[in-house]
Amino acid sequence: MMTDATPQPGTPARERELSPAKTREAATVRRFIEVYCHKHHRTRGRTLCPECDELAAYALRRLTHCPFEPKPKCKECKVHCYQSPFREKIREVMKFSGMHFARRGRIDWLIKYFLG
Repeated sequence: MMTDATPQPGTPARERELSPAKTREAATVRRFIEVYCHKHHRTRGRTLCPECDELAAYALRRLTHCPFEPKPKCKECKVHCYQSPFREKIREVMKFSGMHFARRGRIDWLIKYFLG
């Protein structure tokens, strides 16, 4: 059952507000994409290459339009809302960045991603 605070699936993105959990997930996904982009495309800071910037924007749109509250982890969700090329790319990004954080002892980011 949806509450009044949960956006209806057809609500335009500009009228939606992300829940605190979805806001945290958006920041985590953005950080994972930044790490991947910095290592693979030699970008710096919060700057992303056009390909990774498109992936980050796409991920945020998918997150914004997710009808589930609380939102399940994407890999456990029954509804695969990512188009195939984006799904493959985000898997590659998450695998690379997850290993990057694990090798550097950043278990806090992994806990945020897997348990947050």
